[in-house]
This record gives sequence, C-alpha cells and structure tokens, in this order.
Amino acid sequence: MRIWKKPVSVEELTSIHSETAVAQLGIEFLEVGDDFIRARVPVDTRTRQPYGLLHGGVSVVLAETLGSCGAAYACPEGQRAVGLDINANHLRGATSGWVTGVARPVHMGRTTHVWQIDMSDDAGRLTCVSRITMAILTDR
Repeated sequence: MRIWKKPVSVEELTSIHSETAVAQLGIEFLEVGDDFIRARVPVDTRTRQPYGLLHGGVSVVLAETLGSCGAAYACPEGQRAVGLDINANHLRGATSGWVTGVARPVHMGRTTHVWQIDMSDDAGRLTCVSRITMAILTDR
C-alpha cells in the first residue's frame, strides 16, 4: 500500500536538497517505493573521520534525511513533520564505496511518526541502524 500523501520522487527529493548539507556530503536519492525511501552516501574525503571510517555523524545525517523526508511526504497537505529524537547504533565501519540507507515507517500516528533507517555497505552488511521520531504539526 502506497503511504505517500504528497507527490514524491527521486527528482523531487534531489531538487529540494540542492545547496544543503545533503548535497555537500554527496548524498544521492536512489528510489522511492510504496512505503520506503532509499538513498546513499559516498565514503570519501568529505565523509570520513580521521581514522578513515565513515563519520558516525554522516550516518546520522543520512538517517535523519531519509526519515524526515519519509514523514514529510507521508503527511497530508496542511501538515508538516519536524524531528523530535534520533538514535543510531553503529555496527560496522565503512572505509570506501557507498553506504546505502532505507527508511520505512514503524508507526504513523496522528501526531507522531517513528521511522527505522537501516544502512548497509556495498557488500550488504549492516553498518548502522537508526530510528527517528517525528512530530506531525498542523500548518498555521
């Protein structure tokens, strides 16, 4: 079942993130499914920490971007989503290639959404799992 209440596409998501941290980090939107959004981030000089691993904060940026977009486009017109809380468990380091994240809703209520974001390396191994809680607000 398609969950989106507002028109959403890879092109739309890419367009709204031009000239943002998402663009600066090289995050690329890959796919919008009926109930998920997929994007990836490169593991390169922009995104590594001094020990050569993908910076944990970059994983959180990817997770927050995916979960926030998911909630925003799953809200009806006249509502918007803002972040309340995010957590991340870093499971495996990545030193090269890409880390790909997939966001899916765990809960879509009237006033809150909870989204799960699973991130994996090019070999399909989980690198990080994250959950974000979003407040759903009515526009004034």
